[in-house]
Amino acid sequence: MEQKIQLKHPTGKKNVRIDKGEYGIIQKAISKSIKEKGELTHTEILDCVIKELKKNRIKFKNSIGWYVESVKLDMEAGKIIERIPRTSPQRYSIIK
Repeated sequence: MEQKIQLKHPTGKKNVRIDKGEYGIIQKAISKSIKEKGELTHTEILDCVIKELKKNRIKFKNSIGWYVESVKLDMEAGKIIERIPRTSPQRYSIIK
């Protein structure tokens, strides 16, 4: 049986439970992308994650976009990444 983890939402809303392995894949790709490239928009994060999965030949059976959004929100709630105030489109960075 796959191990599930409960995701958090930055505003405290109820969020979903997802497979721990899939979470780890997406979380690592998001972190790597922002660390390497600096502040990124959601679209740039998604593009980087897709490229990272292809580069590492990782088959992802679910919606990558949905997982990126869900994991990004969890990372925000966990104070791993943050939204950069007054940016349009919204940009994200790693909390130092």
